Amino acid sequence: MTAVLRGTDRAAFAVALADRLRHAGVPAGLTQVDDLVRALAVNPPVQLSTLYWMARISLVRRHEHLATFDRVFAAVFAEAPPLPLTRSAVPPGRRDDVHVPVPSSSADPGPGGGLPWVTLPPAVAEAAASEAALRLPERRPAALAGLADRPFEELDAEQVAQLGDALRQAVANWPTRRSRRHVVSPTGRRVALRPTMARARRTGWEPVEVVRERPVRRARRVVLLCDVSESMRAQAAAYLHLMRAFATVADAEVFAFGTRLSRLTAVLRQSSPVEAVEQAGAAVTDRFGGTRIATNLRALLASRHGDALRGAVVVIGSDGWDSDPASELAAAMARLRRRAHRIVWLNPRAGTPGFVPRVAGMAAALPYCDGLLPAATFQDLMDAARQLQSVTWTAGLKWPALTPAPRIIA
Repeated sequence: MTAVLRGTDRAAFAVALADRLRHAGVPAGLTQVDDLVRALAVNPPVQLSTLYWMARISLVRRHEHLATFDRVFAAVFAEAPPLPLTRSAVPPGRRDDVHVPVPSSSADPGPGGGLPWVTLPPAVAEAAASEAALRLPERRPAALAGLADRPFEELDAEQVAQLGDALRQAVANWPTRRSRRHVVSPTGRRVALRPTMARARRTGWEPVEVVRERPVRRARRVVLLCDVSESMRAQAAAYLHLMRAFATVADAEVFAFGTRLSRLTAVLRQSSPVEAVEQAGAAVTDRFGGTRIATNLRALLASRHGDALRGAVVVIGSDGWDSDPASELAAAMARLRRRAHRIVWLNPRAGTPGFVPRVAGMAAALPYCDGLLPAATFQDLMDAARQLQSVTWTAGLKWPALTPAPRIIA
């Protein structure tokens, strides 16, 4: 049985078909075209149905584009006077006069206009281009891309959950640091003395078999504190999803505070993000009330979880409104600064043009922070997660340049 595209230029056919699909709204890129060319080379289609499935599997990536692909494919291979598909790179004596059913300039091109071959007359090519321009659908951004710059108060629970899954993927590869412990490894550079001497007992105390070891790498500890007071009502759910991402991936300790401190590490490590956030909201009894940042920081430093702050990256998500005196917050931040490795403050109002931390609590805490990052939208949280994740705590590398803290105007 003769192949459908025998004697045709497979690359020209794939490029032309992909061009027609792109004009119809199907994003067929170079990778898809290359897949189709390779598939045609490996298994030349004998029937039109085989060519249909090869083109569909290679060029279509989303379910909503199947109907458009079927319409374009039917228009391309509709009944029309056949024309030979020539190849300029092949000498005329070696070409096979196998016809491909594409419309000619003298015939009706059909509802789809056929493939926009480069060999078509200019009048037919212009007509096909104008028709494709009229049928070009409006391109819409992806679901997450459309929600990136929207404030949290405009998102519903399902959209916030989608953003939480994206945050969890963003911190999937949390960097590690070198610890003081070592483990036996054949690729290690350091000689493990005790195992080497133990094996030397069997060879007359001659170290014939040398055992090597390498240092154990562990993730830098992260401690997150989220403000769930009334002024942070719009951002509370999104911040809880950020805390869950760090709790499940980076093994972080997470706390929520209003007028009292609540540990949410065990609650947010559940597999279901919806149930985790709901139970976290139920566990915080003082949710959407007042704010006492200094009191909660002192409670954390004095609790049994205070040792988790040693050498950790502390992330505080709050707008800085505090009912405690600013002097008490400054004293608590000074103690936290001596114990933590780095302190990063997420403020939903920091991204506002002309922002100056005139709030007494924010102004008192800012001198002890290593960075002040905006956190009013999902894109802000993604940028903050990437900045925190980009740190590698290996020898010779330092903390990257975060957003500089603005100067406090008296």
